[in-house]
Amino acid sequence: MKDLVEYLAKAVVDQPQAVRVEERRGREGPVYYVETAPADKGRLIGRQGRVIESIRTIVRSYAKGRISVEVR
Repeated sequence: MKDLVEYLAKAVVDQPQAVRVEERRGREGPVYYVETAPADKGRLIGRQGRVIESIRTIVRSYAKGRISVEVR
């Protein structure tokens, strides 16, 4: 799942080499933290959070479970 999150994040940003994904266990399932270059944070989040919300939807559908994706 980490690979999917990383792939989707790298597809959106201008500096894909700066994308890092960290997986941690939360109370309700895995949490994926995406770090990127400061200039790419806005691009990853998107207007009104549409891009990151789309990434979350794809990952949750693929996993068929409770997964969180957060931007740092």
